[in-house]
Amino acid sequence: MNLDLAQSGDLLQALLPELVLTGSGLVLLLVIAWRHRTAADLRLAAWVTLAGLAAAGAAAWWLWWHTARAIGSPGMIAVDDFRFVADWLLLGTAGLTVLVSFDYLERERLLAPEYYALLLFATLGMLLMVGGDDLMVVFLGLELMSVAVYVLAGINRHSPAAAEAALKYFLLGAFASGFLLYGIALVYGATAATNLSQIGAQVRTLGLGGSPMLLIGLGLLLVGFGFKVAAVPFHMWAPDVYDGSPTPVTGYMATAVKAAAFAALLRVLAESFSDVGAWQQIVWWLAVATMVVGNLIALAQRTVKRMLAYSSIAHAGYLLVAVAARSSLGSAAFVFYLVAYSLTTLAAFALLAAKGRDGERDVLIDDLAGLATRRPWHALALAVCMLSLLGFPGTAGFIGKWYILVAATTARQLPLAAVLVLTSVVSAGYYLPVIMAMYMQPEPSEQAHAGMRLGRLGGVVVAVSVAGLLVLGVRPNRLLDLARTSGDGLRASPAAPAATAVSTPTPTGR
Repeated sequence: MNLDLAQSGDLLQALLPELVLTGSGLVLLLVIAWRHRTAADLRLAAWVTLAGLAAAGAAAWWLWWHTARAIGSPGMIAVDDFRFVADWLLLGTAGLTVLVSFDYLERERLLAPEYYALLLFATLGMLLMVGGDDLMVVFLGLELMSVAVYVLAGINRHSPAAAEAALKYFLLGAFASGFLLYGIALVYGATAATNLSQIGAQVRTLGLGGSPMLLIGLGLLLVGFGFKVAAVPFHMWAPDVYDGSPTPVTGYMATAVKAAAFAALLRVLAESFSDVGAWQQIVWWLAVATMVVGNLIALAQRTVKRMLAYSSIAHAGYLLVAVAARSSLGSAAFVFYLVAYSLTTLAAFALLAAKGRDGERDVLIDDLAGLATRRPWHALALAVCMLSLLGFPGTAGFIGKWYILVAATTARQLPLAAVLVLTSVVSAGYYLPVIMAMYMQPEPSEQAHAGMRLGRLGGVVVAVSVAGLLVLGVRPNRLLDLARTSGDGLRASPAAPAATAVSTPTPTGR
């Protein structure tokens, strides 16, 4: 099915998932206006949100199944496999966040059904970001996402930590948005275009050396995106915001927000600046700094939530390695690792949220002592999450890191690959103590873990995520094929000869 994006009817069809999500959000607002006082009203809002997310996912699947492709002049929205895979990841992450939030909001007495409306509109902004083929659409999506997440971070009005997190996120986020918008303005001034393909054509003609304005604009774009993905040195907001926000929101920010920003960054670089090597050196150094700083500071953390916050910074560095590879294999490794990281992080934060009554902010690693005795399934699930984040064989995290390493070495980025391996070894210093505390230390008292209860729907999230990590750890090929297809969907993604080979070495069998 070919879509001429110059025709309004075809453009609306290309925007079908976003339109479905917009309609769902409006319906949810009407529901909230009439029913917003009781726990039953809160659950109704959650089910409406899940229905909207499922409908948007079905719309994206319908476009993908009919092999929708854009023809004619470049439009404002991309219609390719990369967009559809990113849409499914973001919608799935949002759906799992809703399931975790069911029990959490009731337990914390946060009877705020607008929480789900904000989650829905934040996800809508993310879909615009990953599907935007125009810098203005990307910026519009980013702002829609950001404003909604600012409010989500401070949704618990009774928590001073949440208020502080929301204020920090808002102030620094607005500052970063200014950098991004100024970068868009300079790129437009140098190329007279905001469409990514048209910018790419102008860049190939002008070159960065012939246009200082374009070079500065690219630098400002990298600064803006660097803040959103929490890359060093633009990461200072992340630990405090992640620590102070409600735990399901923290999981959402660490996965969906990061995934959307990374996907938008990869599309902009691949389609507009694929023939320019200057950004690769910048991303190279950002990746090194992010991996080193994130892992070293995580070693010093004693609370589990802050440790996971710095861990997410380190994983942003691993994803930057895939971006720096500048190949279709790098794009495929990026997609696979993003899926593995999202499943792992959501499950870990869901387990942390099970502590309840705001206690998850103060959970020390030593507080998990003896968890395997009192809550064996909780301990097993958390152990699998820690091993996947570490990159232990048999988990999806290992396969993801393996393919990032292959992409880096194929692109002759051997120093970058070496830093990835060394920092992964360092990360064992804060992942393994969690497992050792659960299995090798005695339970301090019989009541130590009595209050840790994972709700039925939260248990579904953890079970699905952990099962996915283990299945993808031994049978990754289907997701890898989909990741390769989506990576090739980026029109201007340059591929090294070996990077596109289907027979890339895999550490596990089919």
